[in-house]
Amino acid sequence: MAQVVAKSRAEQCALDCSTERNLMRTLMVDFITSLDGYAAADGWPGYWGMEGPEYLGWLGQQPDHTALMGAKTYRLMSGFATESQEDDGFAQLAQMSKVVFSSTLQAPLSWPNTRLIGGDAVEAVSAMKGDGTIPLHTLGSLSLCRALITAGLVDRFRVVVFPVITGATGRERIYDDYPDVALDLVESRTFDGRLQLLEFVPTVLSVPPDSTARADRP
Repeated sequence: MAQVVAKSRAEQCALDCSTERNLMRTLMVDFITSLDGYAAADGWPGYWGMEGPEYLGWLGQQPDHTALMGAKTYRLMSGFATESQEDDGFAQLAQMSKVVFSSTLQAPLSWPNTRLIGGDAVEAVSAMKGDGTIPLHTLGSLSLCRALITAGLVDRFRVVVFPVITGATGRERIYDDYPDVALDLVESRTFDGRLQLLEFVPTVLSVPPDSTARADRP
């Protein structure tokens, strides 16, 4: 009888722990990138001029989430939104919950549904993950993403790779100063016959995964 009770308690504990994990917000780092790892390029249009109806339709069908960004991305995107008020994409962003991390911007921010946090972004995002169920996605913001993945807070790492190499004009290299990260592929698809979506579960590595094995070899 005691064993049955113990087992019941263990099962309930596992259920409670599972429920608690499911109530945690997930954090996704979300990038669009050239094949050589740039976030943008001088002289090229937005999306490198390669966005198509399938990709744009997928963007419009994304589930509700809170967008996280730094000051540079906020200034850029809110400026685009002001200039492009009829654009459906920016109208959707205006309605979305947004959080900006900055020590230079001043509240209140002009973009609707936007909250400003002036403290440490890693501490703030760690607290946000445990407070609510709506997922968190980054929007641009290379240094913010780097800090979050280095801290081990990122649950999903998603990129849409555009088939261009911008070695001469590329700017904002995404992966400079990143830690080593192992990536387990959980989803992939192609948009409009040319854009490749790759979604991973990331694991930050302190050492390369086979270093111990190499050290043990005679």
